[in-house]
Amino acid sequence: MKKIILLCMMIIPVTIFSQSDAKAKALLDEVYKKVSGYENIFVDFKFVLDNTAENIHQETRGDVTLEGDKYLFNYLGATKIFDGKKSYTIIPENEEVVIESNGTDEEESITPSKMLTFYKNGYNYKMDILQNVKGRQIQYVELIPIDTHAEIKKILLGIDIQTKHIYNLIQIGDNKTKTTITVNSFKTNQPLSNSLFTFDEAKYEDEGYYIIRN
Repeated sequence: MKKIILLCMMIIPVTIFSQSDAKAKALLDEVYKKVSGYENIFVDFKFVLDNTAENIHQETRGDVTLEGDKYLFNYLGATKIFDGKKSYTIIPENEEVVIESNGTDEEESITPSKMLTFYKNGYNYKMDILQNVKGRQIQYVELIPIDTHAEIKKILLGIDIQTKHIYNLIQIGDNKTKTTITVNSFKTNQPLSNSLFTFDEAKYEDEGYYIIRN
């Protein structure tokens, strides 16, 4: 997990930590240490978006497999592969593939592939409620963006006290949109195919896909 950790983590000044709850920091550090010890991770998740003011409710599922700096992300009928250098977004509905070089792959939004380590930079945090969820003790940590102009108002990160794995992430936007990502399945150190993170361009060209390079 070396490079994905380096991408998601930057050295945070002591002044930032001083504004955060020491217990919350300690718990998040435990989660980070646990996650960084795995060779690979598979997460099956549920994604829910709610905005009561606009009468919007959307639910969908997806999954992501991570190994080192590579990942395979299935979501909303599309597949995204990152091989460590380029990302390939395969959209069967449009019969197209979007290829992006390293660097353009990074996004500001929190995706499930980032939810394991995103909190290491850019947030102040404090302990929130401890909740019993179907027999599991879930400790919530509230994260507030340091950037006062951020579109995210706050995030609640639910952590399973026993496993030190992330159970869910609740993001509240300035527009009162609530996004919830809940982990349905969390597997580690799985046997993976050597070609899992390899994009076969010739295959998709033969199938008539339009290749877009950014």
